[in-house]
Amino acid sequence: MPRNIGYLTAKKTKLSDECYTPKYAVLPVLEFLNKNKVIWCPFDSSKSEFVKILKKNGNKVIFSHLEQGKDFFKYEPKQKYDIIISNPPYTIKDKVIERCYNLKKPFMLLMPLPALQGKQRFKYFSKGVELLVFDDRISYFANGHTKEVQSGNSFASIYFCHKVLPEKLIFRKLKPYQEEAQRW
Repeated sequence: MPRNIGYLTAKKTKLSDECYTPKYAVLPVLEFLNKNKVIWCPFDSSKSEFVKILKKNGNKVIFSHLEQGKDFFKYEPKQKYDIIISNPPYTIKDKVIERCYNLKKPFMLLMPLPALQGKQRFKYFSKGVELLVFDDRISYFANGHTKEVQSGNSFASIYFCHKVLPEKLIFRKLKPYQEEAQRW
């Protein structure tokens, strides 16, 4: 019997895919971005912490969401963009990864650590992947709320990157809520 069965038994529904990333999990990407980069956040609305923080950083941000009729698998911004950054729905991670590699753009995708393994993903990751790994699990916001933290997350999350990080494997400490106010 596996010790951590939470990930194996987690709900895999549209609602469970709507987990919102807190500020403290977005801040670590800033270290690796030039302010002149145009960023596409393809699974985000104007309320997204990715959109808000990247704009505050000085980046131009293009955001799109399925609810706006902009399906990531059929839509691509007309404006030029340099990099894709988002927390995509986990239930379609194979398709998201495939599309990102096919777009031939650098990307940073926040996904569960177990997404590293898999035959479908292996064929893409073997073309080059970089990992931004954290010391702790991220407490996401769930069910459309940005104030209620989903506690007891059953999996670790990392950024899967391509042509972004200076090294293949980088470790960073997360600085949850109490420290994020000091930076911003």
